[in-house]
Amino acid sequence: MLIAIPANESLLSQHFGRCQNYHFFEVDPEAKKVLEEKVLVPPAHQPGVLPAWISKMGADVVVTGGMGPRAIQLFEENGVAVILGAPSIGVRQVVEGYLDGSLQLGTSSCDHGDGTHQSCH
Repeated sequence: MLIAIPANESLLSQHFGRCQNYHFFEVDPEAKKVLEEKVLVPPAHQPGVLPAWISKMGADVVVTGGMGPRAIQLFEENGVAVILGAPSIGVRQVVEGYLDGSLQLGTSSCDHGDGTHQSCH
């Protein structure tokens, strides 16, 4: 299984489309173990580019603080599960928490309370 996490300085980024890099973790979900980690700089942010790029990288899951509805739809169309509401903690902590079921999820950081997702892509 491959898990993608947007990050700023090795902390999970609250905004999926605005981050310094992506950490891709190859994991064994049965053993709850990280097998490999790669850090990649994403392509320039444009609508639809990041979901396509992450899907092409082979990700099965993307974990983030928040994401707009169009990006969620694009991931779902490509068979990539989206986990929203993750806290800004170290990316390795995020993956380990996801694997062992201890990751505390809140609401999507892209829920602005007014129905808009203007800054979340």
